Order: sequence, then C-alpha cells, then structure tokens
Amino acid sequence: MSARKLPEGLHPDTLAVHAASARSQYGENSEALYLTSGYVQPSAEASARRFAGDEDGYTYGRYGNPTVASFEQRLAAMEGMEACMSTASGMSAILLMCLGLLKAGDHVVCSQSMFGSTIKLIGSDLAKFGVASSFVAQTDVAAWKAAIRPGATKLLFAETPTNPLTEVCDIQALADLAHDAGALLCVDNCFATPALQRPVQFGADIVMHSGTKYLDGQGRVMAGALCASEALVTGKFLPILKSAGMTLAAFNAWVVLKGLETLSLRMQAQSANALRLAQWLERHPQVARVHYPGLASHGQHALAMRQQSGLGGAVVSFEVKGGDPAAARANAFRVLDALQVLSLSTNLGDTKTLVTHPASTSHGRLSEDQRQAAGVVQGLVRAAVGLEHIDDIKADFSRGLDL
Repeated sequence: MSARKLPEGLHPDTLAVHAASARSQYGENSEALYLTSGYVQPSAEASARRFAGDEDGYTYGRYGNPTVASFEQRLAAMEGMEACMSTASGMSAILLMCLGLLKAGDHVVCSQSMFGSTIKLIGSDLAKFGVASSFVAQTDVAAWKAAIRPGATKLLFAETPTNPLTEVCDIQALADLAHDAGALLCVDNCFATPALQRPVQFGADIVMHSGTKYLDGQGRVMAGALCASEALVTGKFLPILKSAGMTLAAFNAWVVLKGLETLSLRMQAQSANALRLAQWLERHPQVARVHYPGLASHGQHALAMRQQSGLGGAVVSFEVKGGDPAAARANAFRVLDALQVLSLSTNLGDTKTLVTHPASTSHGRLSEDQRQAAGVVQGLVRAAVGLEHIDDIKADFSRGLDL
C-alpha cells in the first residue's frame, strides 16, 4: 500500500503522528486495523502477477498487511531510513537479519555486552549452521577492528546503550570499520529509540528494534523491526520473511503504530525520571555503582549526550553492595522483594517502572564467564523507569536498600 503523501523535511515528532499508509476510501483519521489472513484478488491474471511480485497488491497475511505497512512506513520515517520490515518479536528481527545476510563461513562481530538472548542466538545457535562470531568489548574500537576477519566478516552488530549496563558505542567509528571491511553495521536502537537517537545519521546500515519495548510503551504486545535501505528490505529480508513466517500480527502492528505517536513525550518524561533516580542512587550508601549514560560518572557520558540528543534514556542499572557473589545476589533479591509499587518484571519500556535481576533472568542462560565478560554481576539490579512520581519510585527502592 502506498504511503500517505507528506511534505519533505518534517520533524520526527510529526512523522510519529502522521507517517502511515494512504487512507482508505473512508478517510479514517486514526489508521485502520485490517484483521484478515487473505485478500480477494480482482482477477486470476492480477493474482498471478501479485504472487510473482510483478504488481503491487496484497496476497496473503504472511506476506503483508495494510496495518503492518503503516507501522513499517512510520518507523522507517522516524529512523530516517528508506524502508522497514516488521517481525513478530525483537529476537525474530535479529534472526531475520542473520538469515537474510549470512551463510556458512561468514563471520559476525558483536559486543559482548549485548542482550543475553542475542549472544545465545548468534554465538551458539547460528554456530550450528557454520556462522562464526566474535564478541568484543563494547567501547573498545581497537578490539572491534582486531576481530574483523578480512573477506569473512559480513556484519558488525552493536546495541547502544546496552542491556543492562547502558554502555554506549561510537556508532560512527564502528560504521567506518564495517564499511572499510566491506561489511554492514546494525545498531540495536531499542533503548534510545528514534526519539533520542537515529543511528543512520552516524553511518549505520540497519537499525533493529524490539517494538515490544518503548515503541509500544505500555507492555501490551510483542513486535520487532529492521529499518534499512529498500534494497536490503525487499531483496534480503522480505524473501526470508515470506518463507519463514516470522510475521507481525496486524493487531500488534496497530498497537505499536499508535504507541509511536507518544514515543517522544514518553521518552523525555521517563528519561527525566531516570536521571533523577540515578542521581539519588549514586548518593545512596548501599549502592556500589550506578550505570546510566546521563551521569557524568558514566564512561561514555559525553558520547551518549552527542548521540542521544542530550538525554540518557530511561534505563538505570545499579549494583547493590555485598561481599562475595552470593551475598551480593541476596542483597539484590532483598531490594526486589521489598518493592510494593514498582513491578518485578524482566520486560522494559512500560509506563510502569519495571525492575529485574539480570544475572538470573535476561542473562541467566549465559555461562558465568559470559556474564562476567558482560559485567552482569550478581548484585546488579536493572530499573526501566516509568512515569510514576519520582518520589514514589525512590521510596519504593528505599524499602529494600534501607533495611
């Protein structure tokens, strides 16, 4: 379905409200939800042309849907990229990218601080099919360069900020490395979102999203997406999606599409709350360390402020004081179990503050060596800060920290 005609040069906040597929004959102001698995064809000849890809038109729900197309057009516009391919989840978006770009004998370089499931998928699952991988320190550009294998490395994949330590990579530096090696750079923009950061401005070729998080914003549905050039989306990703079927449901697409309309406002408000919480935690006697890009103490603070429009995002991680790993884990659990308002949940991106223990949840499937390399210690607590009043957020953490 063709995109809605809009003037050139609109700001991302405006695109978040207006970019979508063209309105139907009914002139709906809120984008329509098309719940259908199939489409009636105007003729047998037209049907044949559409299935062959010689004519635009919807043929089957696994291949495309007008509501899904609206979400894809809106997110691509917000990211400043040509096209977007949506999927059923963030992890399925990563799988789609890998299946579309890689084959046996190819090599991927990733940050060792990436989301645990990403490390498992690329480091273990894809290895069974002959795709090699190297995991390097997120902030060490020299390590990324040294890991590249000439002729074999096809993809550099970074998450910035990372989950859960909020480490920030230099997108432009990694893009230059990738392009010099004839490879592509993909950036997981889940934490910052296009409201704070547009990786394409720094040279990224692909931007990956778990729409389950901030794009939806209220913890309702699962979704994923890859934003890239039209050539990559239609030539590499679409054929895999048609075969493998990691298709985004129309209802989920509609929910996330509407979530995008308030993304900028939510990210600004939640980032402001997160900064105030991080500042408070940094002064708390029971907190050993706080990880938040908006703090001057963060190792990549200046870089984050340049790349993320001056905001630190909505995720704060902190290490509760403790002796050995077992004691630190017990102290972290004490903080979690004392919560009365905030939600103990491994998700993030909700309007409610969600708190989790990464070492036993999101990174629980990794080996202890992998967790240590990623800095995910037993005393670490991650807070995806929501829209509650900051005083109530601090008071809820105090219940466990002050014991």
